[in-house]
Amino acid sequence: MSKAVRGSAIGLGLAAAVALLGLGTAAAQDGNGSIVAWGWNDYGQCNVPTPNTNFVALAAGYYSSIGLKANGSIVKWATGDPAPLPNSGFVDVAAGTYDWLGLKGDGSIVTWGQYFADVPLPNSDFVAAAGGYQSSLGLKANGSVVAWGDNFYHQSDVPPPNTEFVAVAAGAGDCFALKIDGSIVAWGHNSYGQCDVPAPNTGFVAVAGGPYHSVGLRSDGSVVAWGRNDYGQCNVPAPNTGFVAVAVGDFHSLGLKADGSIVAWGRNNYGQCNVPSPNAGFVAIAGGGFHSLGLKGRPHCAGDMDCNGRITFADIDRFIAALAGESAWTHAPCPWRNGDCGGDLDVTFADIDPFVALLGTTCP
Repeated sequence: MSKAVRGSAIGLGLAAAVALLGLGTAAAQDGNGSIVAWGWNDYGQCNVPTPNTNFVALAAGYYSSIGLKANGSIVKWATGDPAPLPNSGFVDVAAGTYDWLGLKGDGSIVTWGQYFADVPLPNSDFVAAAGGYQSSLGLKANGSVVAWGDNFYHQSDVPPPNTEFVAVAAGAGDCFALKIDGSIVAWGHNSYGQCDVPAPNTGFVAVAGGPYHSVGLRSDGSVVAWGRNDYGQCNVPAPNTGFVAVAVGDFHSLGLKADGSIVAWGRNNYGQCNVPSPNAGFVAIAGGGFHSLGLKGRPHCAGDMDCNGRITFADIDRFIAALAGESAWTHAPCPWRNGDCGGDLDVTFADIDPFVALLGTTCP
């Protein structure tokens, strides 16, 4: 899933666009932050560790999976190295083919795995990250993109002008960045036209990149897919409406609907398109090589800034920081985001009164 820029007009614009898609807090309160996994499981990439609760973000690689807990810790399962130490302070996760990225609340990125590369200095002021095949992308708060790792297909050469970006995504040598004006910039490996964004290149609010095909989400809730299509992975099922998020695997695609259901299409040789029942209550999706992940909504606990299960005066400083745009959660389009006490998918001064009213309460 794409992430919005924190604390800026850019971030406000994307958050507003996502809100227009209809992703409300009701769907997010149907679950307990559990992850559902299905498809290829030869390496245990679908065996979510217990306790399978309180996850707030997820990502999928080729042979493994990863989840972010509400307390800022990372859980990783199947092949490869576990989460790095100290395992705390994370606010988002991303996956490459064989490597992993964790975004810290201080704006730094931690990378690890089989083919990871060190983040270019200064490793600060990042608001989102994306992993590809032996290369990675980071989005800065000023709207610029940093790319590093292998450069066989010029995937580390961000096209100019490197400004006004609000989200990033990566495939296997192909890279994508979403502009504030709703257009997508694509560069790198283009053997199947996966970088040829269909016209009109406008009105997009999210983008996902796979090894050979790409998917974009428009502000009207429709999905556009392009690139390799030998398994129908670019044939979006009807009705092509009501989508709020997109993800891709090697040869399959995923779309999350505003009602909390998941639509999957494309290659299904491992059942990666067979969404388990009940297909409801999902708030996020991720596509691995031949497996899929869905996050069930966790109870909304706005105001619990330190994620300790209780809203106290200790949360005040972090809430003020969120208002000032200094928190990585601010303006991120996720319904469980801390500080959004008014439930409008944004952290503003309108949240102050609800926050004060919540002081002293315990989270559900």
